[in-house]
Amino acid sequence: TQAPDQGTTATPTTTPSGSSSSSPTTGGEGLAQFYEQKIAWKSCGGSFRCADLTVPLDYTKPDGDTLAIALIKLPAADDANRIGSLVLNPGGPGGSGVDYARAARAVVDEKVRDVYDVVGFDPRGVGRSDAVKCLTDAQTDAFMAADATPDTPAEVAQLEKDSKKFADACAKNSEKLLAHIGTENAARDIDVLRAALGDKQLNWLGASYGTLLGATYADLFPDKVGRMVLDGALDPALSNNELAHGQAKGFELALQHFVEDCVKQADCPLPRDEQAGVDRIKQFLDDLDASPLATGDPKRPLTQSLAANAILSYLYVPPFDWEQLRFGLQLAFDGDGSVLLSMLDARMQRTEDGKFAYNPYSSFLSISAVDRPDRPTTEESADMAAMWEKESPVFGAFLGWGNIVFGYWPVEATGTPGEITAPGTGPILVVGTTYDPATPYPWAQALAKQLEGGVLLTRVGDGHTAYGMGSPCIDEAIDTYLVTGEPPADGTVCR
Repeated sequence: TQAPDQGTTATPTTTPSGSSSSSPTTGGEGLAQFYEQKIAWKSCGGSFRCADLTVPLDYTKPDGDTLAIALIKLPAADDANRIGSLVLNPGGPGGSGVDYARAARAVVDEKVRDVYDVVGFDPRGVGRSDAVKCLTDAQTDAFMAADATPDTPAEVAQLEKDSKKFADACAKNSEKLLAHIGTENAARDIDVLRAALGDKQLNWLGASYGTLLGATYADLFPDKVGRMVLDGALDPALSNNELAHGQAKGFELALQHFVEDCVKQADCPLPRDEQAGVDRIKQFLDDLDASPLATGDPKRPLTQSLAANAILSYLYVPPFDWEQLRFGLQLAFDGDGSVLLSMLDARMQRTEDGKFAYNPYSSFLSISAVDRPDRPTTEESADMAAMWEKESPVFGAFLGWGNIVFGYWPVEATGTPGEITAPGTGPILVVGTTYDPATPYPWAQALAKQLEGGVLLTRVGDGHTAYGMGSPCIDEAIDTYLVTGEPPADGTVCR
């Protein structure tokens, strides 16, 4: 999961298991045309194959408008021992599963790639699929750079104006799609994909928000669940505001760990006292609130919001991210904000010509808004910011104001917070990292407890998610489960 996870993280519509209209073959009345479609794969570089999947815009109106879902596949290396497809999702909401699967050789271990076709897709509203559109690229630049921690009535009024402009743009430019972009519909798309791939059951590797998408699928289609890994889990019982609060505390702790590590490094630009190091970063952000930093581009100075997002983005994957963050902070402290800005651009897939490769901000906010009914007022946002800043001095106010845009959202939410139990599945492997900033460890504990088949696997360490993060114990447990179907013992702890 990349930068969009810095705000709230959307949680799913939940449907009591057995209450959906799905049937074993067609997924519901009138949907046979979708479930029986043949995927027209074409070569798209190296060994990869690409295609589009057709799904209904509205599952209650299968004869109405349709959407195209972009797909990519890396065929199994050992076709003779092929198990089936392993479908991936990297999180977000708004992350590109096509890009994630394109990196399959780095994301998934060889022993898994040998026996699975690795399949990625961009969920409805995202990336190369029929995508939600809100602001133009230039307007997105301005929205990301705007003051997100208002201190005066004038700044509050400007934040309200910016938030309304964003919501109005989504309504204008994505009128048909906006109400149908939620997680439940995306999960139904996955079942159409499963059938079109020719798999009787879904094998799934979901990270971050991808755990929510997988859990929602399991609740809707428990008899179709094969081997499912939910890495960096979200707790679906929490509201968007509660999730944002958890992230404020999670990122604050991650920043402390970054500083603790930094002061041991020769290239650390911070004071050698750990608390003084945290204070230095806070002072840097406070200073940017009044005086943005030059970047070499007069149209894009480094504002407080851009710098905070850059720092958040590079707390995800130590030690590599932390090394880059040390370098970016050093130059910024010396008066050059260009590196922190370029680091954020890389995370947001913004190119040098000012174009975004896809729509992470639009899809993230749009899916979040439809999935949860949180509609905080200005006063509620101000109260959250003030309270959270006391316990999370660096990031609390930033995340406390982060949901204000939902107060202007043009369509109602279709989901409500609730536990997901998914009765009737086999074992579902839920993986949590003890100091994960974006999906705090208690969320994994909660989801594993909620799921009837939940099996908890714990990684002790820093960073977001666990698979491929340097723990052979974790990787072996996940690989074994995916290849043989045997999960580790519930409660297994790895370092």
